[in-house]
Amino acid sequence: MTGTVRGVLAAVGVLGVIGVIAGPVAAAQNPAQNTAAKRPPGVPRGEVAIPVAGESDVATSNGPLLALAPHGPFERGRAVVVMVSQGARTTVRLKVTGVGRTAAGRTFGAHLHTGECVAGDGAAAGPHYNADVINGRKPVRVDREREIWLDFTVSPSGAAKASTAVPFAPKPGDRSIVIHDHATDHHGTAGARLACLPLTWT
Repeated sequence: MTGTVRGVLAAVGVLGVIGVIAGPVAAAQNPAQNTAAKRPPGVPRGEVAIPVAGESDVATSNGPLLALAPHGPFERGRAVVVMVSQGARTTVRLKVTGVGRTAAGRTFGAHLHTGECVAGDGAAAGPHYNADVINGRKPVRVDREREIWLDFTVSPSGAAKASTAVPFAPKPGDRSIVIHDHATDHHGTAGARLACLPLTWT
């Protein structure tokens, strides 16, 4: 993944991912901490430095959802996802809009998958991105700490939000966020693949 201050702030603007950088911002704006000893070289006294870009990797995707099943509630849906990795911790935020009103009140599973998002071809997305599998760890565990789960419940307006944080940084590649027909169960399954959003980083 790649990230700059501009990229981070753009992501924050889209999804309100304030928590991702609130800690560094608060520290930088605290007069008691804004001393010469703590101020980075080249930053004049009285100015604020936000130490995010050099320590964070950011991946974003924003656009229409690609349908994986015909006549589903996401045919006119759009989504935006922001993934920010800081060291070995990754925060992911998802926002979905334009969902069919008949889906209001329903909860759908959504996960990061290893493969690409291809309209009409749910199999192209491959399996869930599982940190144990990717890193060759055994036994493989399936839970919300080894995978990125973003289940959401649709509001009456056809919108939904989800967020999660995991103790790993996904490796770069052509990935996808896949939306499933049901909420995720304790085995990590969530039914048929209904829609997806591409998410690529290098």
